[in-house]
Amino acid sequence: MVWERRRYPFGSIGQEIDEMMAEMEARFQDVFSGSRNLLPESGGGVADRFMPAIRGDFRVDVSDHEDEVVIVADLPGFEKEGVSVQLYDPRTLEISTRQSTEKKDERENYYMRERMYGSMRRMVRLPVDVTEDGAQATFKNGVLEVHLKKTEAPSVRAIQIE
Repeated sequence: MVWERRRYPFGSIGQEIDEMMAEMEARFQDVFSGSRNLLPESGGGVADRFMPAIRGDFRVDVSDHEDEVVIVADLPGFEKEGVSVQLYDPRTLEISTRQSTEKKDERENYYMRERMYGSMRRMVRLPVDVTEDGAQATFKNGVLEVHLKKTEAPSVRAIQIE
């Protein structure tokens, strides 16, 4: 069955439902057609807006200020020790997280042990060149905030032609 779009009297909520149903139908078809891409690429789909953790992503805001770029990432449930930030080049920042937990429950004639492991990684393209000099990063209540100083714009110089 292919999901058919309809007109709804409530406007945008009907459109959201149509988008979700269309994406679910596409994912369902992908499963049975042998496609390996079961989750949509990042690009504003319903899964991106409402379920970033399913994709292994997290929300990131990048803002360009006068002398710095500020990156804010929502990382609920993670601890500071499991968060890593790396600047690969003047315009590429990597934020990665890693967390593992182990739960034991021992009672008479009963024993249970659970282990969980999770990680997420996100490469963030920055709008301008930045430097790690003077960089500051804070992590509080599941929110990572990174401040990176902009690099000086190279001055343009004329070259004499002989």
